[in-house]
This record gives sequence, C-alpha cells and structure tokens, in this order.
Amino acid sequence: MSTLATATDKPALLDRPTTLLFAIFFASGFCGLLYQVVWVRLAFAHFGIITPVLSVVVSVFMLGLGIGSVTGGLAVEAWSRRIRLSPLVLYAAAEFGIGVGAFIVPHLFVVGEAALLQLGDAGSSRYLLVSAVYIAVAVLPWCILMGATFPLMMGFVRQVSPAETTSFSFLYLANVAGAMAGAVVTAVVLVELIGFRSTCTAAAVVNFTISAMCLFLAWRYRGVAVPPPRQGVRAVEEPPAADRERWAPLILFTTGFASLAMEVVWTRAFTYVLTTTVYAFAAILAVYLLATWLGSLDYRRDVARNAVHSTGSLLGMLCLFALLPAILDDPRLQQGAALTLASIVPICAGLGYLTPKLIDQTARGDPARAGRAYAWNIAGSILGPLAAAYLLLPSIGVKSALVCLAAPFALLYLWSVRRTIARAHLQQATLAGVLTLFFVAGIFSRSFEDGTYLSPPIEVRRDYAATVIAAGTGMSKQLLVNGIGITALTPITKVMAHLPLALNGHARSGLVICFGMGTSTRSMLSWGIDTTAVDLVPSVPKSFGFFFADAPAVLANPRLNIVIDDGRRYLLRSQRRYDVIVVDPPPPIEAAGSSLLYSREFYTLVKAHLQPNGIFAQWFPGADGRTLEAVTRSLRDSFPYLRIYGSIEGWGYHFLASQSPIPELSAAEFVARLPPAARQDLTEWGPKRSPLGMAQDILSRPIDPDRLLPPGKTAEITDDRPFNEYFFLRQELARWRRLGLGL
Repeated sequence: MSTLATATDKPALLDRPTTLLFAIFFASGFCGLLYQVVWVRLAFAHFGIITPVLSVVVSVFMLGLGIGSVTGGLAVEAWSRRIRLSPLVLYAAAEFGIGVGAFIVPHLFVVGEAALLQLGDAGSSRYLLVSAVYIAVAVLPWCILMGATFPLMMGFVRQVSPAETTSFSFLYLANVAGAMAGAVVTAVVLVELIGFRSTCTAAAVVNFTISAMCLFLAWRYRGVAVPPPRQGVRAVEEPPAADRERWAPLILFTTGFASLAMEVVWTRAFTYVLTTTVYAFAAILAVYLLATWLGSLDYRRDVARNAVHSTGSLLGMLCLFALLPAILDDPRLQQGAALTLASIVPICAGLGYLTPKLIDQTARGDPARAGRAYAWNIAGSILGPLAAAYLLLPSIGVKSALVCLAAPFALLYLWSVRRTIARAHLQQATLAGVLTLFFVAGIFSRSFEDGTYLSPPIEVRRDYAATVIAAGTGMSKQLLVNGIGITALTPITKVMAHLPLALNGHARSGLVICFGMGTSTRSMLSWGIDTTAVDLVPSVPKSFGFFFADAPAVLANPRLNIVIDDGRRYLLRSQRRYDVIVVDPPPPIEAAGSSLLYSREFYTLVKAHLQPNGIFAQWFPGADGRTLEAVTRSLRDSFPYLRIYGSIEGWGYHFLASQSPIPELSAAEFVARLPPAARQDLTEWGPKRSPLGMAQDILSRPIDPDRLLPPGKTAEITDDRPFNEYFFLRQELARWRRLGLGL
C-alpha cells in the first residue's frame, strides 16, 4: 500500500506498514480457501458426492461473501461513528467468529445427516431441498463473516490513512496469495498429515491469532478518528470516469459470471489430461489463483507508476485469452498437464488485474462502495457455475461452452471501444484477432468429447454431472467419463455379482453401487432376484444399450430398479436391506471422493443395510501396498468375517465381508447354487467355457487377509483420513528413501 500513513501523530503500524496488514489478509485468505475445500468434502461425506451438493456449498459460500461484503461496508461506518471504536474490533470479531465456525460446521453437517435419515425413502427432489437448507444453515453465517473482512479492513486503512484510495487492490492481492497457499497446502500437506477435522482446527487457531493481533492494533490506534467522507479524492483511473463507473457493476458481474463458469468447464475439460485425483483439482485452483495474484501484482505496480491499463484494452486482451483453453485443450495436440494448465494463466491474470482496478476506481478507498462493487462480482460468481453445470455443459459441451463464455468479453470490449475503433489501428487489430480465434475455436478445435482418440463407433452423452462416452466394438468396448476410462467388457465384473450371490446361497435382493456398463447388474438379474442399481451420472445407465444387445429386455425386467444418485447417499436415505451389496468404486483407486466408498464409516452404513447372513462384495483394482493394507484393515475392523480372492484375470481383488460366517464352497457346490440363467451369464465371456471351469478359476485364488496386514502398520481409511486419495507426501518420502536421501 504505497501511501499508507497514520492520520495523527500516532506511530506507524510498523516500520514497514504494509507488512502486517498483508500478513493478516494473507492468513485470512489461506483459511478461507481451506474451509471451502474441507467443507465441500465434508458435505460430500454427509449428503452425497453429487453435483447439486457441490453447487449448493459453492453457491452458499459465494452468497455469504456477497452479503458480508455489502453489510460489512455499511456496518463499518455506523460502528466507527456511533461506537467510536476502530473497525479492527469488528474485524477481530469476524475472524474469531470464523474460527468458531470451524468447529460448528462439521457438527451441523452431522446433525443434518441424522435428520435426513428420518426422511426414509424420500424422493430426490425433497431430499435435495432439505439437504440444501441444512448446508445453507451450516455454512452461510461464517461465509458472511468472511465476506465482511474486506470492507472492515478497508475501514481501518481509511482511518489511519485517509489519502489511500487503492486499499482494496492491496488487500485483494494479499487475500488471493493466501487463498493460493491454502489450496496447495491443504491438498498436499495438511489433509494427508492430520485429516480434515484437525486441518479445520489448525485454521481456527490461525483465525483466533488474527483476531488477537487485530485487537492489539485497535488498542494501539485507539483515539484515531474516522475521517469525514472525502470529496474530490480520485483513484487512478482513465477518463471519462463517470461513464466507466456507471458500467463497472455490469463489467464486474459479467467477469465474475464468466470466470467462475469457465472454472467449472475447465474442470471437466481438463480431466482428460489431469485425471481425477484431488491433486488435479488442486492444480487447477492453484494455477487459477496464482495467475490472478500475478495480475493483481501487475496492477499494483502500475498504480505505483501511474500507468494503469485502460478497461477497454484489458477487455480486448481478455477476449483473446478466454479462447486459449478451447484451442489448446485439443486431444490432437497431445498436450501435457503443463500446457493444459498454462492455457488458463493469461485469462486469470487479466481478471486479476481488471477486478481490483474496477473496484479501486469505484470505491476510491470507501468501504461501503467497495463492498457493493465486490458484491456485483460475487453475484456473477454465484450464477456462473450454476449456468455452466446445468445449462451449458449438458446442452452444448465443453468446447462450445468455452466459446460462449468468451462472448461476453467480446461484447464488453466492443462497447468499451465503440467510439474510437474507427480510428484506432490497435483496437482494429485486437478485434481481428478476436474474430480469428473465435473462428478457430469454433470450427477447427476439438475436445475430448469429439472422441478423436477413440475407435468408432462412438456415442456421447452429456448431463450436469459428466460427459459419458461409449466407444469400440466387440470385447474392445469401453466406457469413459470425462475422458477417463471407467470400465471395459471383462468377466471380472460378472464375478463381482456371481461370487457373493453363490456364497450367500439364498439371496432374494441385491444392490449394485456404480452401474458402469451394467455388467454386474445384468449378472445379478440372471439370478432372478430384485436388483437395485445406483449410479451417480444420469448418462451412464443410458449407455447400457451400446454394450449389450439385450439391453431393452433387461431394462424392461420388473425386478430391476435403476436409481440416479450417489450410492452412499442412497443408503443414507433408504431403509431397505439387501442380501448382497456389490460396490465397484470408480477408478483409479486415488480418484477424488473414492475414499467415501472405502472408509470405515461407509462400511458401518453398509452393515445397516445387509440382511442377516448378507454379504458385502467390494472390488479393489490394486494399488501400492500401503493402500491395499488400508482397505483391508478398514474392512477387517468393520466386519468380523472377511474373505479375499484374486481375480480371474490376475489383477485386482474381490473383497467379501459379512457379519456372519462366509461359507467356503467347492467348485461343484458353487455351480450347484447357480440358476440356469446365471450359469449361462457366467460363461458368456470365459475364460473358461463351462460353469465348473469358471468356478474352479474363481475359487482358486484365495488370499489370507493377514498377509495384507503387516505387523506394526496402522494404515486405514476413514472419512476424516482419506488415505488412498491423499498420498503425495507418502510417495515422495518413499521415493527419497529409494534414492538413498534419508527421511
């Protein structure tokens, strides 16, 4: 903050007055992003890994920031004038309240989950409405406090430095830097080492420390009066200011809408390259925030030089930058993660420059005006992700969505240069470049949804949850979700159903969590039992007919019930019990959210839905030894009886768990329990052509669970400690040991 100084003869905040305020707002931003990451994940655990839950948490988070931004700006004036205390007292109270929220939100999620259990088999719409209310009640108050921090701190800056007119951009710079650090440290370090709840506790300690520091500063600067409203004080801006300010809310709303909508589209579009681990999502967020910070830093430097770029030129650059991801994220380029992530840097940097610039020009250091201006940007940030997830992605796909979201920047640019473009060669060249990139992105570029890397025939389906592609012929058919291979035609998926059903011997009902190609569901139906199949993505069951010629007859079977829902959420809201429950979690084993189908809490939920002598069957595709140990230990600690079989293709494991003894069958006994239709289904793809041969193959690879549980090791998977998902430090330490570097 270049001009920060005291308004009286009080000593300066510090010898370098920017240092402490930057540190405070950096830490505040760090905690804010940490809470968002953790609260989203906790909501998934309690309400389901479904897009509506993610949308509600993010929207409520942004709504709280918007409300806090406006009310904080209004409150700082009334508080300082009537109570005659520093705005830092309010800021300290807000930070203390946020820290309290770190402990209350997880508890409220637990209460909400318990209350939703009383709904029984409630319809999805009713469940979504009630869960949304619980999430909002749990999260909104603390988000309002987060949003209020900007205007409250600006009130203190104006108190001690009335001439400062660019305080928002300074605080914005610190906040974005802290948010970037929060995204990286939370994903790479904290959750892996101490789990979600302890991570929240650590953040709360930081909030309480910030609160104490601000109370000390408020005491030190007691008696410094808030100056009267300033007249004629101007921020760095380009003329004509009145016209710019009138349109600033529209620009802020539009850029917030487009940028957050693009982030949703990037997440789906980049999955093909970055895969589905939490680190891929953290990388997108970290690069987004890093580039935003660089843009804000560039703006601050230009303010110091009194050489700020015009809004029109920035909008022109944003037009060009917005189209780069649509062009560079082309499977034909065989791009790596670096190029994919680099494609979003220019647009994010441009927004990082433009947003604080417009708010500085609008507010001129006034907290209330800054709060209102920032609220416009946040309002767009609320609606953008919803429009992208529920309108653009399902209807037109990732490439067209990116092109459409670049259009608002082009319209704003045309408006901003409408009076000068006829005589400005640079503006004409920019417009020509924009039109060229629109043409290239719209006509020549491709996305993973085009299936150019797959063998035909290809079927593509899109919905709010994912893009689903079915491709290939014969036994080479495969199912992909967001460009990631999920499953293929393999007898392993038949065994997932036939093995537990044969061991159970008297099943009348079964549940399949993760429908996939539908192979396990089809095999379960061959036993003539009531079969419920659950899948998270609506388009997945719709692809069933691509893989099986008898799909119409299977879907018409009155014993089949297909549910579109998160499997864990379905169990939470259902009272039904099953003889066999089969789970095939989405690959890879490290996939984000997958631990919620491997955790001890999930197994506790499964037990509540098993009939006496019921069997739970879980497929595990294989991973490093510690992860295999963690899965085995979590199952062993949850069920008194556990059997493990290696798969008939030599990779992966069939885990079978029960609260009753699981019989050990001979191959002949196994075959004797198979109904005729099940025998035919079991041998459909081999590798053995007779039921007895298949049974011998299936039962020939038993594995003693104790072999997978080395003494002295304690790895397990819980909702709080998702061992399989967060592995970076563990793998890095192992690599260093292999290289002889110690640790």
